Amino acid sequence: MMDGMPVPKIGLEIHQQLATGKLFCSCPSDLEDGFSGTVERRLRATTGEGGKIDRSAAEEQKKERTFIYQIAPNSSCLVELDEEPPHGMNWEALRTTLTFAAMIEATPVDEIHTMRKIVIDGSNTSGFQRTSVIAFGGHIDTESGSSIPVETVCLEEDAARKIEERGNTVVYRLDRLGIPLIEIATAPEIKSGKEAMEVAKRIGTLLRSTRKVKRGLGTIREDVNISIPGGARIEIKGVQELRLIEEYVNMEVKRQRHLLKIRDELKKRRAAPPEIESVRDLTRIFESSESKVIKSALRKKGVVLSLPLQGFAGLLGGEKGIRLGSELAGRVRAFGIKGLFHSDELPAYGITDEDVLAVKRSLSIGERDAFVLIAEEENRARKGMEAVALRAVEALKGIPSETRDPLSDGTSRYSRPISGGSRMYPETDIPPVVVSDSMMKEIEAGIPELPEEIEKRLISMYSLAPQMAHQMVSEGLDEDFETIAKTYGMPSIVARIYLNYLPEIRRDASREGKKFPEDYIFIRNSIASVLQALSDGKFSKEAVPNVVKEVITGSKTVEGAIDAMGLSAVGTDELHEVIEKVVIERIDFVKERGMGAVGPLMGVVMKELRGRADGKIISERLKEAISAAIK
Repeated sequence: MMDGMPVPKIGLEIHQQLATGKLFCSCPSDLEDGFSGTVERRLRATTGEGGKIDRSAAEEQKKERTFIYQIAPNSSCLVELDEEPPHGMNWEALRTTLTFAAMIEATPVDEIHTMRKIVIDGSNTSGFQRTSVIAFGGHIDTESGSSIPVETVCLEEDAARKIEERGNTVVYRLDRLGIPLIEIATAPEIKSGKEAMEVAKRIGTLLRSTRKVKRGLGTIREDVNISIPGGARIEIKGVQELRLIEEYVNMEVKRQRHLLKIRDELKKRRAAPPEIESVRDLTRIFESSESKVIKSALRKKGVVLSLPLQGFAGLLGGEKGIRLGSELAGRVRAFGIKGLFHSDELPAYGITDEDVLAVKRSLSIGERDAFVLIAEEENRARKGMEAVALRAVEALKGIPSETRDPLSDGTSRYSRPISGGSRMYPETDIPPVVVSDSMMKEIEAGIPELPEEIEKRLISMYSLAPQMAHQMVSEGLDEDFETIAKTYGMPSIVARIYLNYLPEIRRDASREGKKFPEDYIFIRNSIASVLQALSDGKFSKEAVPNVVKEVITGSKTVEGAIDAMGLSAVGTDELHEVIEKVVIERIDFVKERGMGAVGPLMGVVMKELRGRADGKIISERLKEAISAAIK
């Protein structure tokens, strides 16, 4: 126990896209804005190598979804459409994965075999994802001194990109399908959310050191596996914001503790497991209901079904993110059902006291009993009630093992049952790859600079402070920093832009309701154009923060920003006139303070010129003017 909280067991699975072209064809790994056509498919579950159907695949099949795939004209081919066998494994992607394995001292396999992993949520046109184990073991060493074992390093293909959902139809684009992913799975030996964040950050830094990974939002995703004593393994899948990992862990620990308390209370009450035969059609009670959800369902010839939950009264509500009622709603949401209500939240949403009493009378339930309502098309509503009944039975036992989607507030919601080994079977279209001693010698000879070595070089070559160099590397900014600093010089200004100005501009944009572009190439090019104009003497370095802000969030060119801000470089005559004016207006102060007036008057002159002249030149001219005035 830590601070009254059970110590969780946490494991991470980090998925990083590689910038090497696609894994099993020759298409580039670029995302596209448009598409050239579509195909439509439905997928069904099949047995894995052990002859069983995986339960997550079986649940997906119940949803009876239709999938539409948008064909990306430049980034997809017949391989992505599953109309042509996969080509050989991309050598550069494999080399990069073996290189990373060597960096963390993992042991490569002797022979790489590709497996098929059944996935029928539509994210793969074939109904499976190709994945290969590349290495076992290794470790991730953190700044705080812990060493977390790594279980496997795999190479797999990314899924298609979801564009939208329309009822039971899901639209995907094929540009992302087949992009290589390195998957790093740690042992479940991480002890806290803070440590999980630290491990994820270190893995990301090591991956970027290869200089072969894609960058930008969505190119690296973390799956966080969490359990507590007496709980179950929960996988929060697809976390994209590193800073939220700690919050996801803390909220999941709270959720599991809450669900265990509910289980214990249900046992005390001798609550009975609900039976699907207890579902009642109570549409007649709600024929005149003012509830918008119910009215909408009835207009579409739907029904209102109810299920009694014996002994569950008062246990369905609670704190946001950890309510049992939300757990029930999550199960039916998977079937596209939004119209679920439970008795702990009623009367509300247009459902009156009279409606609640009528339901209780119809179900013959007591004070300690609860009920659930679903308003939906009948077939879908009955499937939803089956899911509710199953989740209520699971509540009596404890915590079901499941996969959950991360939400932006640090909570999560149900996605599907956690997958097992039943969904794996061999890929017969791709021959094994032998990992020879000569191959590994070549890999080990080409291991890139480790993050610590990059930091030392930044300090030596660019005179960065150690803390600045460390921050630059840990935040993945070192590559862009060097690209710009080598071209334009001014490393201290470049470092301040990345480490100080950009975070401030991002905060200001958030406060002002403006969009901050997260495209690192756009940001790098914008900074380069600002520094080019600075080198050309079009404005002074004091105006750099404002110019960068206008270019990045104001949708302006550098020239447009300079004009809009009135920053055209000041001429010698105008500079002389401004300084003379400032000195004459404050002549008594100048005579009293002598050369000590330089500092205070610098700020006045700078304000007058609004960044249109270099501070060093202003200081020199101001000293000359003050010296002449006090003679």
